Amino acid sequence: GILQHPDGTVLKQLQPPPRGPREQEFYNKVYDPDCCDSILLELRKYLPKYFGVWSPPTAPNDTYLKLEDVTRKFNKPCIMDVKIGQKSYDPYASVEKIQQQVSKYPLMEEIGFLVLGMRVYHVSSDSYETQNQHYGRNLTKETVKDGISKFFHSGYCLRKDVVAASIQKVEKILEWFEGQTQLNFYASSLLFVYEGSCQATTVRLNDVTLVEKRGVPSGVLSGGDVLECNNNIHVINSTENGKIEASVSKGLSKFYALHKKSCSKRHHSQLSLKVENLEQDNVWKSGTCIAQEHLNGNVLPQLEKVFYHMPAETKESANVEVRMIDFAHVFPSDAKDEGYIYGLKNLITVLQNILDN
Repeated sequence: GILQHPDGTVLKQLQPPPRGPREQEFYNKVYDPDCCDSILLELRKYLPKYFGVWSPPTAPNDTYLKLEDVTRKFNKPCIMDVKIGQKSYDPYASVEKIQQQVSKYPLMEEIGFLVLGMRVYHVSSDSYETQNQHYGRNLTKETVKDGISKFFHSGYCLRKDVVAASIQKVEKILEWFEGQTQLNFYASSLLFVYEGSCQATTVRLNDVTLVEKRGVPSGVLSGGDVLECNNNIHVINSTENGKIEASVSKGLSKFYALHKKSCSKRHHSQLSLKVENLEQDNVWKSGTCIAQEHLNGNVLPQLEKVFYHMPAETKESANVEVRMIDFAHVFPSDAKDEGYIYGLKNLITVLQNILDN
């Protein structure tokens, strides 16, 4: 398994030859300080950072890859491991190995990916739900969408912001694969990680004014930030870095996201808000969505104004990581990795269907 190093990195034990040395060679090649290959330099964006190898003083013959802990910055990380590609065996696999791998998931060639496991934090119960590889192998072409959507469900509602951000991340990886012909990946995975707790979400905007300045502000913050009050919603306009944080007082503290198609017949757009001064233990357990009938004063117009004036790329601004992992079966090539590309496209289609429906 994966071990934790005291310095915050993770340790992956080197597999027996040829898999372990092959994975180490891959990392060494991509993270070579003298590397000037633009394809490999771009690839670094989609991998965990690599810090060489490490051996414990008590067992110098045991070698570990020292890697970035992608989950470290999250409070309640939700994690999903998805193997990508039409084949989970490499070109040098024996007939027996091929039969073994195909029998594990005969639909791999048709679907192009396999859910190896997931761990999802449910806000409603303050607990994790875990699914192992048998869960993914039981998914069919008809059930794979619902099977993956379980990863994006908080226990209260579907985290569409996370789905949208995940699509953007996977599309970037697809762009890289479409533009390279020097490596083919087999039995490699994508690691999805997002924040499952109700921690604050900060929306970054590009010099967008969300609220018209009506009257005298109730307070001036450090750095010239103006705090404006409008019934239950406060909007802080930061003049220093262009960041605007929308926060909701206790009168509206019972929701994390406002969804179209989720809460009432009068649909509203999704909006992640930073919530201040909340009692974390009970606020989020009491409900996450509010219908228009329950919004008082002119809060809703302000929320709509926040959403509709946001640049398209910031409307889905969830904190999500998608990284490529597991490189024991990476081989030189002179053609596009069509099997991996097929899997990525199918996965994007499934994620898009989850978002749309």
